[in-house]
Amino acid sequence: MPVRDTGETIDHMTVLRRLVPLLLVVAALLATIRGISSRNTVNLSTPATVPKRFAVDLTTSKIDQWFAERWSSEHITPATTAPPLAILRRLSLALHGTVPSLEEIREFDTDGRPQKLERWTQRLLTDNRCPTYLSERLGRALVGADEGPFLAFRRDRFHAWLAAQIAADRPWDRVVTDMVSGRGLPTGNPETNFITIAQIDEEIDAEQLAGRSVRAFLGQRIDCAQCHDHFFDPRWKQAHFQGLAAFFSPVRFTPLGIDDDIDRPFQVTDHADDTPRVVPPSVPFGSEWLPGKGTTRQRFAAWLTDERNERFDRAIVNRLWGLMFGRPFRAPVDDLPDPGDPATVPLDLVAHDFRDHRRSLKWLVHVIAASRPFRLDSRPNPQARQSSPGEMTSEELRRQEEAWAIFPLIRLRPEQIIGAMLQAGSIKTIDRHSHLFTRARRFFGEQNFVEEYGDLGDDELSEQTGTIPQALLRMNGELARELIQPGLFSATTTIARATVEDNALCLRTCFEVCLGRQPAAEESEVLGEWLTGTRGEQREQAVEDIFWTLFNSPEFSWNH
Repeated sequence: MPVRDTGETIDHMTVLRRLVPLLLVVAALLATIRGISSRNTVNLSTPATVPKRFAVDLTTSKIDQWFAERWSSEHITPATTAPPLAILRRLSLALHGTVPSLEEIREFDTDGRPQKLERWTQRLLTDNRCPTYLSERLGRALVGADEGPFLAFRRDRFHAWLAAQIAADRPWDRVVTDMVSGRGLPTGNPETNFITIAQIDEEIDAEQLAGRSVRAFLGQRIDCAQCHDHFFDPRWKQAHFQGLAAFFSPVRFTPLGIDDDIDRPFQVTDHADDTPRVVPPSVPFGSEWLPGKGTTRQRFAAWLTDERNERFDRAIVNRLWGLMFGRPFRAPVDDLPDPGDPATVPLDLVAHDFRDHRRSLKWLVHVIAASRPFRLDSRPNPQARQSSPGEMTSEELRRQEEAWAIFPLIRLRPEQIIGAMLQAGSIKTIDRHSHLFTRARRFFGEQNFVEEYGDLGDDELSEQTGTIPQALLRMNGELARELIQPGLFSATTTIARATVEDNALCLRTCFEVCLGRQPAAEESEVLGEWLTGTRGEQREQAVEDIFWTLFNSPEFSWNH
C-alpha cells in the first residue's frame, strides 16, 4: 500500500484514477508539440517560375517609363530600390494583413533563383491567407462594416464567397455581375448580400444601392445628386442618380430570397409641385452599352462591366493600388476624374491592359508589385536633397510623395498591426495549417484588438493618424504582453535559445521578425548591450525587452 506523508492510506485504483487525466493531458500536449514541430506550416513552396498568364513586363515597362518621364520633367530624383526583405514585408502586409514569419524570412533569404520577388508575389497570392484578407478589404466598399449579429452573419457569408472568387481568379466583371444581378437566399447565394445590405425592414433601398454601386465600381461619389445636381461636379445631375436608382427599384426580398418584380416602377416626388412621377431606368453615359433584354439589374450589370466603360476598370485599378501602397493613386478613391485626364495616365494604361488580361485581380497585383514605385525605398535618395547640408525639407518630401518617387509611409490598419504582433510572436507561419489553438487565439485576439484600437469602417483607404490610446494599447495591452513573454512556443524563447552564442544574430533576428530589416549600427550598439553576458532566463528576458521595444517603436506600426 502506498503511504503519503500524512499517513493517509490510498488504494492503487484511487491513484490510477487521479493520474489518468493528468497523463492524458501530458500525452495530448506532447502530440501537439510533435505535430507543430514536424508540420510544414507554409502552404506552398515558392514556384520556380511565374505562369505566363501573369506576365507583366510590357505593362510595367509602360508604367515605369511614364513615371521616369515625369520625374525627369519635374527634376525629381527618386528613392533607390528598397531592400528585398522590405518589399516582401510590404507584399505580406498588403496581401495577408501581416508580416512574414521568421520561417518565411529564412526561406526568402536562401532563395537565389531568378525573378525572386515575382515568384514570391505568386506564392503569396496562392496562399489561402491572400483571398481571405483581400475579401475583407474589398468587402468594406461592397457591403460596409456595420456592427450587429445579423449583418455580421451576412457579411461573413459574403466574404467567404468573395474569397473563393479571388482564389479562383475569376474575372472581376463576372464577380461584379453576380453581385449586382444575383438572386436567391443570402445564405445559399452569398453574392446577393451586396443587395440585402441595403435592406431596411422588408424593403430594399434602391437609392442606397445606386450610390454604393457607382462608388465601388466606377470610382465616383454621386450621393449628393440624390437630392440635387452635384454642386462641385457638373457631370452628375439628380436625374442621373434617379435613373440609376430605377434599375434597383424592382428588386425585393421574398421568402425565397432576392428577386425582381418587373411591375414595380421607381417613383420620385418633385418638390416643386409635390407630385409623384415615374422615373425609367437610364444611364448618364454610354446608353448604347445598355442591352435591351434581361431584368433591370442584369442590364445595369452589363452596362457597368462593358469593356467600353473605362471607369469600371480604372476604379478597381485605383482601389487595388490603394490596398497595395496604403494610398490610392488618386485620392479620394471614389472621386476619380474622367478617363484621359493627364494626371491619371498610369491608371488608364493599367486599366487597358487589365481588360486584355481577362480582368484578373491576380494579374493586377503582379503588375503593381513589379512596378518601380512599389519597389522604391521609403527613405529619400541622399542625392535628392536640394537643401544640402541637412535633411530634406518638407516641401521636397511632399513633391517626392506626390510624384510617387518614394514609397509612401502609411500607418498600418488595426488588423495589420495585430496581425504583425501575432506573427512576430511565433516562429512558425500562422495560417490554416497552424494548430487550432493558434488560429483561435489569432481570431479572437484580432477581434478584440481591432475593437479597442478603432476601425475606419468603410473609409478604409482614408488617411489616419495614430492616437495616444492606440500607442498605449500596444505598449501595455494584455495581448502584447502575452505574445512576447517567454514560453514553450514563443518567438522570444526560441530566438534566445537558438542564438545563445551569437548576440549579433540574436539582435538581427529580432529586427527581421518585428521590422523586416536588419538593425543599424547605432541600434546594434545600444541594444546589443542588453544581450551581453546573458544566459538562460536572463537572456530570454533580454529578448523579451527587445521585442517590447520594437513593438512600440513608431516604425512597427507603419508600412515602409
